[in-house]
Amino acid sequence: MTLKKKKKNKPWAGRFSTGSSKILEDFTESISFDQRLAFYDVKASIAHTLMMKRTKIITGWEAEKIINGLSKIMNLVQKNRFKFSKNFEDVHMNIESYLVKLVGEVGKKLHTARSRNDQVAVDMMLYLKDESVLIINLIKNLQKSLLAISRKSIKIIIPGYTHLKQGQPILLAHFFLSYFFKFQRDLDKFRKSQMSLNVLPLGAGAMAGVNYATDRKYLARLLKFSHISENSMDTVSQRDYIIEFIFCCSMVAMHLSRLAEDLIIFNSDEFNYVEIADAFTTGSSIMPNKKNPDVLELVRGKSSKILGNLSGIFTLLKGLPTSYNRDLQEDKKILFETIDYIKPMLQITADVLDHISFHADKIKEKMRDGFILAVDIADYLVKKNIPFRQAHYITGSIIKYCIHKKKKIFDLDLKEFKKYSKDFKEDIFSILDYKKSVESKISYGGTSTRSIKKQMQIAKILLNKK
Repeated sequence: MTLKKKKKNKPWAGRFSTGSSKILEDFTESISFDQRLAFYDVKASIAHTLMMKRTKIITGWEAEKIINGLSKIMNLVQKNRFKFSKNFEDVHMNIESYLVKLVGEVGKKLHTARSRNDQVAVDMMLYLKDESVLIINLIKNLQKSLLAISRKSIKIIIPGYTHLKQGQPILLAHFFLSYFFKFQRDLDKFRKSQMSLNVLPLGAGAMAGVNYATDRKYLARLLKFSHISENSMDTVSQRDYIIEFIFCCSMVAMHLSRLAEDLIIFNSDEFNYVEIADAFTTGSSIMPNKKNPDVLELVRGKSSKILGNLSGIFTLLKGLPTSYNRDLQEDKKILFETIDYIKPMLQITADVLDHISFHADKIKEKMRDGFILAVDIADYLVKKNIPFRQAHYITGSIIKYCIHKKKKIFDLDLKEFKKYSKDFKEDIFSILDYKKSVESKISYGGTSTRSIKKQMQIAKILLNKK
């Protein structure tokens, strides 16, 4: 391969006798994906310039020229009119080279008292601050949909499942609220993770600090960071804040996947509990009868990519020596892909919930054998002063009898109940009612209508909390 003549557009060209090979440039460039940081790179650069002016590293005139050029670049970036080139390797050099083109040699002073190592760290943190807010709002939007559908379904009773077997009757609203509170925990995790995004890395230099009396506290105020990093070597080499962010996304993705799985099951012909709107389903290329929940299946499928990315970022970092290594360039691909997956997953799930309906008659039919009231029968006996373990055994024996005789609980007469315990009285039949079963769950957080309304009040308060 013929090597190029020495190129002067590289920030490190002075050390080298020849230019980079084409394959090296293609292999090492990051502008194809890190250009999304351009807004934040310019923002941080303006703050850095103001700090250098304040500390007299550069003159007021030089700062004015540089900021004027950066402002023009910011305008182009915001209008999506800035032209990025692989010749300048990454977003930082693309912006710096264009700045020099705009303002001349003074533009080369922008990189005084900083390195691309601390520069990319501050860009990433500023970017993640904004993305965290967007994702928090999407989670809250999904929670609003869950609360709305809970209100809509508060009178519908469904089987509650454990091990995919019918366990006890619950309100359908109880099911949807269970996901509201799952996503509330996710939202809280995102809020807590923002603490890690509030420690300013700019000013750490390449890894040892810089040879100038900079004012990092002033920088922190300009860029709205509450703290500054304590150790320059740790600052440029750590990506804990990215791990935390992807972990938070992974929790959201896991909960989205579980919700999708539940709705897919409920939408199956065998269950037929819910109807997903045509706008959020697809058909089959060969079977005209099919109406498939592909959107939910893709939510379930895409979650695996995000969970894989959590493992990926750990793997990327686990063997790195201190401090900065070029491997860290790859963290952006993992991070950006995670963000690009999680946001539409949250939005589409909320949209599906906003257009879902229920087959209350089909749901009731699935509970017809009455075995789902077994716990209520056992508790009936407990209230007759029979120890729970004994009441459990008696009730199990009655269920076995019904299965053997091909009877439903509702078909039994008092004489049949008394075969298993003399404590059964006529009032046992008042227990055999799905609504009464639901309303009997009077413990805090249970499935009774009163409890569900209380949960809805709490959910509303949480949604209004800033």
